[in-house]
Amino acid sequence: MPESKSRKKPVESRTRAASEPKPNPVWYKPVMFGLMVLGLLWILVYYISEGRFPIPDIASWNILIGFGIAIVGFLMTTRWR
Repeated sequence: MPESKSRKKPVESRTRAASEPKPNPVWYKPVMFGLMVLGLLWILVYYISEGRFPIPDIASWNILIGFGIAIVGFLMTTRWR
């Protein structure tokens, strides 16, 4: 009995699907974790130095800056693949 011809798969199924996300660049993960740690360190330095560091003139706004830096790192986790 003769063999049937094999069908070629469409080009789009052989390549990456359009809905499949691309992997993150190599620098993404270190920056993400670095921002989280930097935000934590900013807040710790502010409390340990009793407001003399990192920027003494802005007083309690240092806490907001530290949380802001850390939140950017945490928001990056939503795009991590």
